[in-house]
Amino acid sequence: MSGKLWRLSAVEAVALLKKRQISPLDLIEASAKRIAEVEPAVNALPTLCFDRARDHAKRIMADPSCEASDEAGWLAGLPVSIKDLTDVAGVRTTYGSPLFADHVPTKSHPLVERIERKGGVVVAKSNTPEFGAGGSTFNEVFGRTRNPWNTSLTCGGSTGGGAVSLATGEVWLAQGSDHGGSLRRPGTYCSVVGLRPSPGRVTRGTSSNLWAPLSVQGPMARSVADLALFLDTMAGLCPHDPMTFDAPSVSFSDAVARPVVPKRVAFTADYNGKMAIDREVRDICTKMARRFEELGCVVEEASPDIGNIDEAFLNLRSQQFVVDRELQIAEHRDKFKPDIIWNTERGLKQTPSAIAWAERERAAFYRRMIEFFQTYDLLVTPGAPTSAFDVNLRHPETIAGKKPENYMAGSTVNSVITVSTCPAIAVPCGFDQYGRPVGLQLVGKPRGEAALLQAASLCEQLLGLDKLLPIDPKVGTVPPS
Repeated sequence: MSGKLWRLSAVEAVALLKKRQISPLDLIEASAKRIAEVEPAVNALPTLCFDRARDHAKRIMADPSCEASDEAGWLAGLPVSIKDLTDVAGVRTTYGSPLFADHVPTKSHPLVERIERKGGVVVAKSNTPEFGAGGSTFNEVFGRTRNPWNTSLTCGGSTGGGAVSLATGEVWLAQGSDHGGSLRRPGTYCSVVGLRPSPGRVTRGTSSNLWAPLSVQGPMARSVADLALFLDTMAGLCPHDPMTFDAPSVSFSDAVARPVVPKRVAFTADYNGKMAIDREVRDICTKMARRFEELGCVVEEASPDIGNIDEAFLNLRSQQFVVDRELQIAEHRDKFKPDIIWNTERGLKQTPSAIAWAERERAAFYRRMIEFFQTYDLLVTPGAPTSAFDVNLRHPETIAGKKPENYMAGSTVNSVITVSTCPAIAVPCGFDQYGRPVGLQLVGKPRGEAALLQAASLCEQLLGLDKLLPIDPKVGTVPPS
């Protein structure tokens, strides 16, 4: 058993932990061994904290009947990774920035406190782009994280390290965050599942943008059942975040165990022609979306009217960068990568009228989405506009044959949904001709995570791609663009 523990699903491992057939220390040692084996090839978990993890594991083992053991999402000593944007007390946390290369917080983020209270054991910090800005995971502190399906390719961003740590079996669950697709795009590129929850479902804790719903925290996993378990761990009211609300009375794990088939499914490859999508990605996603008919669903090609929401997103995102980065850039401009400076200065230059227009556009789009979901139970789109690209690039060279206008262009298929506040999940749906993972983005009704996870679970069962994980990293070359 000891040599195969890293292959267990999170649900399987937690079940064995609860029965005391294995211990948290067993899993920590299995994780440590697997990390040592695969890290040189992928660079997903640059900061390790095994001594701290062992101390936490011993406390759990000494008191297995603690107050959280009967709560939904109890992890019973399961090792997890935490994104390097999120503070873990006593563990180096850099935010991917040279400014914080030696930063060691004394207090954990409220979400980490919640995860640890519910029996999650933090063994490592996962790599991220600088301050989470970018669709490819690299920074000047730790370098580049590589895609385990082909180590010449990017794993996506910004929760790239988390996605890779799952795909390779280094950990069983990974915490991440999502602004313009940072849980969904790495999920797509690495063939794992990543959920962007509704704003308020999971605490953002220490954010300076506490009243802005664009950026959220959320879970990643190798399967939908594992992800539902981790969402149960994370979800609930938090006094540090005014947008949070109570966890549901029926756990997400219970909802996934009894999935309900959506009646009407809408699929759009490109939001009525407003989105550039590579042809092969489009074809694979279209074929998979049609397979919902095998479940008894009515599948129709339909898209909400997105208007100019891509431009509105950039306005709102840029304003959020002003809140987060204006003062730091003023003092340490030479320490920031160009993408962050561009996004922040774009916000500083835009007028109050531009922000007001974006807010009106966002409100109108939300109303159109509500109307759309009166007809459809689920919206399905491609999970990314291209397959994974060269690990040395900041973004794809081309999308459907055209050069992207900026580094966010590769995330527009995701960021449109960000503005809607609807929950969305990346689910693997196949591979392109070069063996690169392709995924779907499933979008649910606002605060409709339970139904969304049920649909994702049914989609997963149709293909069984979760059974391919975890994998050993594969060396490859960059396919032609």
